[in-house]
Amino acid sequence: MNMPASTDKDLWVSWEAYHRSIEQLALKVHESGWKFDQVLCLARGGLRPGDIFSRIFDVPLAILSTSSYREESGTVQGTLDIGKYISMTKGALQGKVLVVDDLVDSGVTLEKVLVHLRENFPAVTEVKSAVIWYKACSSVAPDYYLDYLANNPWIHQPFEEYDSIRPHQLNAWLKKGAA
Repeated sequence: MNMPASTDKDLWVSWEAYHRSIEQLALKVHESGWKFDQVLCLARGGLRPGDIFSRIFDVPLAILSTSSYREESGTVQGTLDIGKYISMTKGALQGKVLVVDDLVDSGVTLEKVLVHLRENFPAVTEVKSAVIWYKACSSVAPDYYLDYLANNPWIHQPFEEYDSIRPHQLNAWLKKGAA
């Protein structure tokens, strides 16, 4: 698939570049020397990075659902919703936690999640954050990031193509990919 050229306003990311970025971010965290007990990914954007981090670092994965980009096929930020519960296979969120997401845009989600963790999870002793993309417009800086985006472009991630596909369109979609 041919991808449009990235500009100051739009950053286009292929699947290959997306996965490589997650791996490079994981290496950056590793090279920092900070050890953590659990990964907490912010769903939806942090699901893929969180899964890969959990596997590479061999630590449990916890998932916290958050959502603010629901309008206009996910391009307009609305009110932030944070899930009431954190999903994990066993135990509770505790110890040193690395919060992983795909990006920090306005910073609202990361700021509110950090407050949520402090107020509701006293067994968490230390929290750091890691994102692939850190936009200059963010009100908060993540502890780890791969790319600082001074121009605040819209990031077109490879999985966004699924935002416009509905189940009844899958047959045509699959045929298009097979051509």
